[in-house]
Amino acid sequence: MNTLKIEMHPVAERVDFTDAELVVSLLDGRTISVPIAWFPRLSQASKEQLEDYQLLGDGEGIHWPQIDEDLSIKGLLLGFH
Repeated sequence: MNTLKIEMHPVAERVDFTDAELVVSLLDGRTISVPIAWFPRLSQASKEQLEDYQLLGDGEGIHWPQIDEDLSIKGLLLGFH
């Protein structure tokens, strides 16, 4: 029987947004989708500010310099907000 190995060190590859969600694509193929309303700075940011992000470390976190917001990928997976 084959089993899928779940990455214990999740790494972000890309960040996208819908009108209501933050969508993070992980290097291992998974996608995290969380309500943008969980994060007041993100929900009040302009589209330009949201698109100006940097992946931290090897993709362990996300930083938005214009709004001084940082999120960890592990925290998103655990549902922290």
